[in-house]
Amino acid sequence: MNIQKTRKEYIKGSLTKRSANSNPFIQFREWYDKADNSGIDIVNAMTLATTGEDGFPSARIVLLKEFDEQGFVFFTNYNSRKASEIESSGKAALLIFWKELERQVRIEGFVEKTTAEESDEYFLLRPEESRISAIVSRQSEVVPDRKHLESIRQQYKTALSSRERPNYWGGYRLKPVRLEFWQGRENRLHDRLLYSIKNNRWEIDRLAP
Repeated sequence: MNIQKTRKEYIKGSLTKRSANSNPFIQFREWYDKADNSGIDIVNAMTLATTGEDGFPSARIVLLKEFDEQGFVFFTNYNSRKASEIESSGKAALLIFWKELERQVRIEGFVEKTTAEESDEYFLLRPEESRISAIVSRQSEVVPDRKHLESIRQQYKTALSSRERPNYWGGYRLKPVRLEFWQGRENRLHDRLLYSIKNNRWEIDRLAP
């Protein structure tokens, strides 16, 4: 199979320093709302990239559950590989790609746990079946097969009288120091605007595609 000839032209928009909001969080909100209103499936899906102590990067899809000027929030098992790597380095990167709009956003920054209250509040919003799975899963541990997982889940489902959040599950907030907005353009001459903190304020630079 020859995939080298696969091509796509990007023709759906443009991005300039004049048209962009000076506040990257407002700019993100505008783009997110546009994506959400466009009917994009799983609009809050994003790639989370971390680095292990061995220097190898790793990436996986997680779901964005909250964002504001304090940062971007997602939830996971605190015993997972991603959590271990976050705790080790204190840093991570996010990538959101909305192919229908030919846009992507790259976010890099420092990561900290959300408060227990924030994690409790979101955990109780989840469907009960999802809560049970979070309780019984020892994420990233080796298991013999799926039957083993389903058996443990059924045992817990029968025995559990409480659906409270376990202390090994909760949220992280990535507090960005850099955000890059990418708009696909014709002939691969894409628009890229980088927001970074300089002298305690956000500044915007255009990057070559």
